[in-house]
Amino acid sequence: MSDQPWQLAKFRQSLKKQQKLQALLKFLGNDQDQTYLLLTYGDNDGALNWHFRSHGGCWFWGDLDQENLDQIANLLNEPVLHLKEDDLPFPDVYFDYVISIDVLEHLDQDQYILREIFRILKPGGKIIITVPNGDPNLLANKIKWSVGMTPEVYGHTRAGYTLEELQNSVSLAGFCPIGEGGYSRFFTEIVELLINFSYTRLLSKKNDLSPGKIAPTSKDELKQHGLAFRLYSLVYPILWMVSRLDFVLPSKTNNAVIVAATKPDGRV
Repeated sequence: MSDQPWQLAKFRQSLKKQQKLQALLKFLGNDQDQTYLLLTYGDNDGALNWHFRSHGGCWFWGDLDQENLDQIANLLNEPVLHLKEDDLPFPDVYFDYVISIDVLEHLDQDQYILREIFRILKPGGKIIITVPNGDPNLLANKIKWSVGMTPEVYGHTRAGYTLEELQNSVSLAGFCPIGEGGYSRFFTEIVELLINFSYTRLLSKKNDLSPGKIAPTSKDELKQHGLAFRLYSLVYPILWMVSRLDFVLPSKTNNAVIVAATKPDGRV
């Protein structure tokens, strides 16, 4: 590994997270005066936060799981709040954008946090949400579940949402959907599955892993599996080329979906 922070070195070789960042950046404005809130749930080491901050604007950080807060804060040298889904500690109509990355699938009920986000967004403000595609007909989902990589292993309360299900949820909370997207089609998803399966079933002691622990989330954990990481680094160019095959597949096969929605003007 290089001298750069371990989170950034790891991000450079994460196919799915790189795709996630690029897909989400397409929905963000370029106004440097915008105020943003990034919400995550556990599977976050801070690399995405770091890249979003480089985009510009005034950023706030929050995570609904407290395990990795110190790791994120140390990378950013900024506070990261541990949040509750039904009580976000921000004033009404404060943010221009709220970006929710892989949060809703962890929750028993999604309307609490969606309505809290509605409250803290300015009229005309935007919410951008990404979740796993829970469509059971997707081939990658069938393969994941058949080898035991079920939603519970990922710490999820549900497999995810289809695009229509996610649009319905944000509409129920008062938002108006204005855009959609996605990322990680079959080939990227299978590469990601091989990595997660190897970590949870081969490299780590299964009894030591809590739900949602599908990859190293600390410097010590990455160091513990240093040989495996170096081997992965050697084959990464091949895996990158495999993931490029996604471009021959239709967008409806995205294994992660994105919905952008706006808070109507005049609503508080």
